[in-house]
Formats: sequence, C-alpha cells, structure tokens
Amino acid sequence: MKKLSVLLVLALVLFIPFMTNVNAEKSKIINVYLFRGEGCPHCAEAEEFFDSLKEDKEYKDLFQVVDYEVWYDKDNASFMEKVAKKLKTQASGVPFIIIGDKYYSGYASSMSEEIKTTIKKAYESDEYKDVVLSLKKSEEEKKSKESNNIIPIVIVSVVALAVVVAMIFFTKEK
Repeated sequence: MKKLSVLLVLALVLFIPFMTNVNAEKSKIINVYLFRGEGCPHCAEAEEFFDSLKEDKEYKDLFQVVDYEVWYDKDNASFMEKVAKKLKTQASGVPFIIIGDKYYSGYASSMSEEIKTTIKKAYESDEYKDVVLSLKKSEEEKKSKESNNIIPIVIVSVVALAVVVAMIFFTKEK
C-alpha cells in the first residue's frame, strides 16, 4: 500500500505541470520583418517608428521586429529576393516590410496608421500566415536534407580509405 501511495504522489508530481498548461492560452506575437540597408534614411525612419510602437501600450505586446540588413549581407539580400518572389512582387528597394502576407515597399510616416492596422488585424486573425517564417523553415529543412545526404558519402569515403590503407599495409608485409 505504501508503494502504491508513493507511485501515486510521483505520478501527480510529474503530470501536474502538464495539466496546468493545458488551459493556458498561448501568447501570439506577430513578426514584422524589416529588410533594411545600413545608412538608409528611410530605413532609419521605419526603425524609429517601430521603436516608438514598441512603447505604445496598445501595440507593444502584439509584435516583434525581425531585422535583416541587406546592403552589406549578401545572404540577407538573397533571402529578401526569395521573400519578394514568394509574395509575387519585387523588392526594388529598402525598407521592405512584411507583416504576414502583406508587404510595404519603402516607408513614409504616412504609412504608419496602415502598418498599425495591419499588425492589429494580423494579431486578431485566426488565419494569420507568416510567409517569411514558413519560407525560412522550408529553407532550413532543405539545408538539413542536403547535409543529411552528405553523411552517407562521408561514411563510404572513410570506409573506402580504410580498405585502401589496409590493403597497402597488408601487401607490404608479404
């Protein structure tokens, strides 16, 4: 009976954390992607806007900015082109801002209200799709598969090298 009590207490201790999280609401944060150029005045203005929005009580918990510098980082520039292609547009300059599946080419303060509305709608939507995140994940999966394809080649090469070394070693002794 004592063993049964200990097992019951242990089971409760292990499962209580899972039971309390079942009803916990998952917090949703909208990613605002900012493809920018270092030294670009319009990009700096967009950054200032997003920084001020992070201080706004109504918006601060709704989004986070994911920043990609594209003028000095070729990988980020290439990724921006892939994102634009996915959105069926061209990234003709910076800043290039993406919220879900909506994009903005350039930035002016006159766009602020529209961007705020887009953030709020994305946050409230059950059908929000993060196009950039899904593209990033598919690229990472592709890279992972490519690196997994190299492993068998490396193994076969090491085994072949070992066979050649063994053959040389054993033929020298005769």
